[in-house]
Amino acid sequence: MTTYTVRARRIGGWWALDVDGVTGVHTQVRRLSQAEGMAREAISVVLDVPEDAFMVTVTPEVPATLRSMVNEAVAARSRAADAQDAAARLTKDAARRLVQEGLTVRDVGALLGMSHQRVAQLVARP
Repeated sequence: MTTYTVRARRIGGWWALDVDGVTGVHTQVRRLSQAEGMAREAISVVLDVPEDAFMVTVTPEVPATLRSMVNEAVAARSRAADAQDAAARLTKDAARRLVQEGLTVRDVGALLGMSHQRVAQLVARP
């Protein structure tokens, strides 16, 4: 399946969209979240193909200093999500092991800093 890259540039209050490799496909949107749909529609019309016959990748162009900030923020959120997943796994394992060792769900909750109801949910899931 063909993938079209759409370059999005901020001009005033609009995002100007240009599709690489497809002559005559230029459009604009107010919000970046609208870019893929509008580009998909424009490509479909110009090439006379169904909108689901290709992939679209929107690449917003921002100044390098801002791009760096965006990349750092996205990376930090990804690391935080990974840490949260690890914490959830470790908490579940600890809760199960503590209950297997004979502690009550209330005691496990107190040890792990969570409600006994949440502990009960964790140990009940396969």
